[in-house]
Amino acid sequence: MTTTRKLKIWTDGASKGNPGIGGWGVYMRFGPHKKELFGGAPNVTNNQMELTAVIQALGALNRPCQLALYTDSSYVMKGMQEWIAQWKKNGWRTSQKKPVKNVRLWIRLDRLCHLHDIEWHWVKGHNGDPGNEKADLLANQGCESVKRKF
Repeated sequence: MTTTRKLKIWTDGASKGNPGIGGWGVYMRFGPHKKELFGGAPNVTNNQMELTAVIQALGALNRPCQLALYTDSSYVMKGMQEWIAQWKKNGWRTSQKKPVKNVRLWIRLDRLCHLHDIEWHWVKGHNGDPGNEKADLLANQGCESVKRKF
């Protein structure tokens, strides 16, 4: 795949209750350029918002990119690096033959990932990483945006 850009993306999800009001945040940096995205939804889980953050980040790109993607979600990291190949092989079933949770989100994420050259990075949440802290702030803004609607 020929890529024309290198960019860094931090994603985070949040939920106030699990399930509860949720938010997702994305912080992108490409040289001096920065972009912030956030949104939210009612009655969702934290894992759904973690997945949605990455989906929204990749969906915002208008061409194939080479990128470094940072997440504090072990669920997203393990899903993409360890579990997804076997889930697909098993017809989106776990090793225990149960349906994969959040399968629609995983399928969307898988499709988007194939458009880009992604280097995955796990960062410890709430540990001072500036990009992760910004994504967390945006995810909480997403929660607040949903709260204001109700």
